[in-house]
Amino acid sequence: MAESLIDEWIARLDQVGYVADTQVAAALHLAVSLDRPLLVEGPAGVGKTLLAQSLATSCGRPLVRLQCYEGLDSTKALYDWNYPKQLLAARAAAHTEFDTHSVYTWEFLLERPLLQALRMDPAPVLLIDEVERADEEFEAMLLEILGEFQVSIPELGTVEALAHPWVILTSNRSRDLSDALRRRCLYLWLDYPSVDREMAILQRAVPDLESSLAQQIVAAIRELRGWNLLKPPGVSESIDWARTLSQLAAGPLTDETLNWTLGCVVKTREDLSTVERNGLALLWRR
Repeated sequence: MAESLIDEWIARLDQVGYVADTQVAAALHLAVSLDRPLLVEGPAGVGKTLLAQSLATSCGRPLVRLQCYEGLDSTKALYDWNYPKQLLAARAAAHTEFDTHSVYTWEFLLERPLLQALRMDPAPVLLIDEVERADEEFEAMLLEILGEFQVSIPELGTVEALAHPWVILTSNRSRDLSDALRRRCLYLWLDYPSVDREMAILQRAVPDLESSLAQQIVAAIRELRGWNLLKPPGVSESIDWARTLSQLAAGPLTDETLNWTLGCVVKTREDLSTVERNGLALLWRR
């Protein structure tokens, strides 16, 4: 029974172009069936954000995304009051008996992603992207939402979710997250794909890519990831390189051609120096 459920998730994601393995499919199944947030950690560029997007598309649910950054607070993540609209309403009622409470209603509330996700029906997939970029105070605010799927607005009372959203949090581990936040979530470590999975990803993303060229690209990418680069290439870089080299496959792939296409996968001057120092022959074995 468990194997068939996992296979269903793999097939469902495959229909929208996401190549999942059993670990990824099992994590999604548990998060959905247990109604728990899923924390997905891993290196940059391995498809963490794409996983949430694919989950929403494959299940026919809307996606609500909150991109985290330093200084993110409740006014940008949860809600804020539309002060200009409140001021206009107060001025319009200047010659009448004005109740200040009348401007603290839903009409004057600006819903941010977290509150939007709680109030949507059907419930969306809520993506809290790169959560480690936000401050620890933001994590504390998340605990009420992830624990009870509700939020307190002093002027309006407690807002409970119409239906629980499916929550995916992503992190590149640039900062360690609190134990309290981790305990709220199920966990998935999403690493660079295996050779077979990366081959499947490239062939799905670049249908005209020859199998022999795909093998060379995957081998070169895996070699680069072992060179202690500042920005190791992720899956998106593999796809960009595959698309570029596939267009050039009609002619011979010379060292000069490979050199000027390295910008698809190498993103800093220091990393280019590392590639030059190690030599193209080690990277691309023909």
